[in-house]
Amino acid sequence: MSSRTELATFLRFRRERLTPEDVGLPRVGRRRTPGLRREEVATLSGVSTTWYTWLEQARDVTPSRQVLDALARALQLSPAERDYVRTLAGQVPAPANERADVHPAMRAFVDSLDPHPAYIANETWDVIAYNRAQAALIADYDERPPGERNVIWLMFNEPSMRERIVDWAADARSMVAKFRACTAEQGANPRMHALTEALLAGSAEFRDLWAGHDVRGHEPARKRIRHPDAGLLELDYVKLECVGRPGQVLTAHLPANEESAEALRRLAARR
Repeated sequence: MSSRTELATFLRFRRERLTPEDVGLPRVGRRRTPGLRREEVATLSGVSTTWYTWLEQARDVTPSRQVLDALARALQLSPAERDYVRTLAGQVPAPANERADVHPAMRAFVDSLDPHPAYIANETWDVIAYNRAQAALIADYDERPPGERNVIWLMFNEPSMRERIVDWAADARSMVAKFRACTAEQGANPRMHALTEALLAGSAEFRDLWAGHDVRGHEPARKRIRHPDAGLLELDYVKLECVGRPGQVLTAHLPANEESAEALRRLAARR
């Protein structure tokens, strides 16, 4: 089955599962078939009945992103269904910032990892959820302005990061290489562009590393942190993508040895 035919079939099935009452329309007269009529979907979406009929008949019509979004609203599609329709129509999936919210279950999971530090960042490395252990180890992000609650911004602009991260220079080089790879993936994302420009303008070290054009992917690694209250910690960190939330990545820090595990427990006891 071609993508055009699958799109037509999918739209018809989703139209037939809705009633006029579901979308706030009055039920007028008897209906021979279940669900909404094509003209009702067309009216709700702001397109002509003829054009929408052609779409359901898999004719050679090309819906724009705006029309697809209007159809998704009219048919009450879920975010996953909306992305599916966009893909079938040859459009790119929804930008991650359209669904920047953290799923409550993921937020609860991050909290449950305590005393192991963990946080969730979005596609531009802005921290959007974190647990108490992360706040104690690195930063309480809510105490900073929204634009500064960012992993790489803090790396180059927060003095305590240089004091706590034992191998700051090496870690900073690695981070910039990974950040460069992300900027290519994000393309014209205005937040990513603004963040890059701010880092170039505000940090000579970032400018020097950026000029090296190094690129790296994310892999599990070990980080050494010297905390003023907990002492030296060796932590292995892993990154996991949050399913259903494109661009959101969970980072968790796990103790590499018993001394580090004990240090995390001491840190938790001080809260």
